[in-house]
Amino acid sequence: MTAPVASRVGRLLLVPNALDQGSADDLTSSGAALHLALPMAVLQTAAALEYWVTETPKVARVFLKRVNAVTPLVRPLQELVIAELPRPRKGGASRGGAVGEASVSAQQWAQLLEPMRQGHDVGLLSDAGLPAVADPGAELVRAAHLAGIEVVPLAGPSALLLALAASGLNGQSFAFVGYLPVESGERAKRLQELEASSRRGRQTQLFIETPYRNSAMLEALLASLAPQTMLSVSCGLTTPQGWTRTATVAGWRKQAVVMPNDLPAVFAVLA
Repeated sequence: MTAPVASRVGRLLLVPNALDQGSADDLTSSGAALHLALPMAVLQTAAALEYWVTETPKVARVFLKRVNAVTPLVRPLQELVIAELPRPRKGGASRGGAVGEASVSAQQWAQLLEPMRQGHDVGLLSDAGLPAVADPGAELVRAAHLAGIEVVPLAGPSALLLALAASGLNGQSFAFVGYLPVESGERAKRLQELEASSRRGRQTQLFIETPYRNSAMLEALLASLAPQTMLSVSCGLTTPQGWTRTATVAGWRKQAVVMPNDLPAVFAVLA
């Protein structure tokens, strides 16, 4: 008598998104752009998935329409299951989150893992770039590991690493510190702390900002940092409008730069 075959457990696939914030209005051009940004094998894998967890369902649907323009989806878009990552609730303290937010319950993570327990592969998608990097999907990845579910990262663009590579700053030692304070005084203090940390360890400090505050961030950098500190800004990487500029703070002050308010930027500092 043969032993029963154990049922297959699905995997959590970390599916990269493009960095261009594209829409599905023109599927021919946007689909072609997606094909240039992501490997064909990734697009084919994404097209075969029926279950998704995403930061923003609307963005996921746009992504899947763009995928479908390159390689057909396994099912019509409206038949796919797209779940949204849970957001911490206001009023408590989340694990690793901000004060004033209550942590997401274990039951919520378990519900997202259930399709994998039933044998389905599930795609985790960020709004842009690699899931779980500067992205709330990291919590789901942790939950999958704790549940014994295989996690498979797929190759695709990361704005942080592309900006670091293009900066010419120290790529052997670097830190990503997320978003900085919005209030001008707190932001200036934080920039000086990061500059001091960079100087002590010769470590590149990377951070990001909401696009409509790009200009305010650049102004704060030029006002707060020492003249000889190196500053690199990468904006709209992988798009036709994308660019990277690296110079000393003194050099930036001599040449005015207009920052777009609708393209994501990565800022890097090396003191």
